[in-house]
Amino acid sequence: MRRTGRRYRSGRAAENYDIIVIGSGIGGLSLAALMTKLGKRVCVLEQHYTAGGFTHSYEREGFEWDVGVHYIGEVHKPHSTLRRLFDVISDGALKWSAMDNTYDRIIIGDRRVDFVEGRAALIDSLVEHFPAEEAAIRRYIELVDETARSAQKFFAGQAMPRLLGRAYHTARPLLVPKNCYRSVREVLEELTQNQELIGVLTGQWGDYGMVPRDASFLMHATVVKHYFGGGSYPIGGSWQIPDTITPVIRAGGGEVFTYAKVEEIVIEKGRAVGVRMENGDVLRAPQIVSSAGARLTFEKLLPATVRESLGYPAKLKQVKTSSAHLCIYAGFKGTAAELGLPKTNLWIYPTPHHEANTAAFQADVNAPFPMLYISFPSAKDPDWNTNYPGKSTVEVLTMAPWQWFEKWQDTTWGQRGEDYDTFKAQLQERLLEALYKELPQLRDALVYAELSTPLSTAWFGNYPEGEIYGLDHDVERFRQSWLHPITPVPGLALTGQDVVTAGVGGALMGGMLTACAIMGRKANKVMDLVKNWQPQ
Repeated sequence: MRRTGRRYRSGRAAENYDIIVIGSGIGGLSLAALMTKLGKRVCVLEQHYTAGGFTHSYEREGFEWDVGVHYIGEVHKPHSTLRRLFDVISDGALKWSAMDNTYDRIIIGDRRVDFVEGRAALIDSLVEHFPAEEAAIRRYIELVDETARSAQKFFAGQAMPRLLGRAYHTARPLLVPKNCYRSVREVLEELTQNQELIGVLTGQWGDYGMVPRDASFLMHATVVKHYFGGGSYPIGGSWQIPDTITPVIRAGGGEVFTYAKVEEIVIEKGRAVGVRMENGDVLRAPQIVSSAGARLTFEKLLPATVRESLGYPAKLKQVKTSSAHLCIYAGFKGTAAELGLPKTNLWIYPTPHHEANTAAFQADVNAPFPMLYISFPSAKDPDWNTNYPGKSTVEVLTMAPWQWFEKWQDTTWGQRGEDYDTFKAQLQERLLEALYKELPQLRDALVYAELSTPLSTAWFGNYPEGEIYGLDHDVERFRQSWLHPITPVPGLALTGQDVVTAGVGGALMGGMLTACAIMGRKANKVMDLVKNWQPQ
């Protein structure tokens, strides 16, 4: 089994870390590696058996699956900020492989629309299916570009000290397009009333977990633009992400510990000075950074008296928890080529009306799945056949409400009871049948399948309601000035997707912006690392 990080035990941690990071998702790891490069000694504490958060992989029955990295955009461009940032924090050890020219295929009924590399090619593909909507399609691409390109201005305040960032937040609506503060459906229905076209244009909504009525157009636009140049996958599998970053942290005298659950942030004289571990150990550092998410940080890790005095219970009522999900991890006999598996992701919907699809499924578990995302990691990784000859893997994901599973939340993983196992088996069978409907050749090749539920996410990831994208990305979330990397508690910062946006790219940028905010007037040193990086 692949594991990254060193198992935590009393006495293994040093006594003089400069920074302690809670959580080893990509936000925490990127922050830790950047601060290491700036001369800080960093300790990363991960409660799971391996580091990486949603960037780790796991093995079962001779197969390997990624748990969150399905494809990443922009890293094919050596000088893009995202690629350079990955290069800096991995010392260039992380390598990428391009997917097919068609990175996403949107399937609604009998209609199949390919999302292909390049704006012009994408427009042509869309116009081929909706010739009467060419003007709307072209204007849509313009609005996506305009809104996504404003993201740097939109999130600039996150790199500033807290008070300056709050002032910037107040002025921000005057500096960015108004569509940043509007819903996806609101923007699109000004362009067209063709609901099938809207259904196709929002066919990647699973990448941020919100239907068009609720999602911020800013969130949507950043995702869509992110893939205009196509998608890529880490060579060797997603576990390469934490595995290439960890040595950088260690080279600076730091460490990434696993089985290292933090119970509480230690506050003395109003300042964060350390963390209390599950076994009672107290580790100290002048700077604590939580990469565990805003809700977990401010609801559980901060002492009750502190969070109440700072008004966090009221603040957290202003934001919502993001979607939970189901995911089938399936292993098959035969190579990707033999089984006809593409590098292209498939998005399958029962109708173009995403809100209605979702509402129907939430009301009745037997209703059609509101969306299906099918990924083929073994086809995307050029090293797969060397590492796992004669085998292939597929992942099938859909959204599912936490409420269906919360009655089992106090049970233990693997011992949740017969009623849970029965419910899970029924869902697994339906998801497999949906897969076979699209790829019937897989039916007789199945070797192993396992269903992950929101309880799995809560158990392994320590996400309170099994959420996968932190806080919801609606318009109201982006109006919250308190969601800043620097908290009102001296010595405590926040990083990851809750300070920027969802996904690996968003959380990665969150790490960089938190590093800038911590550095204050010396934030340019962080940016210089990214701008000036050269292969050794």
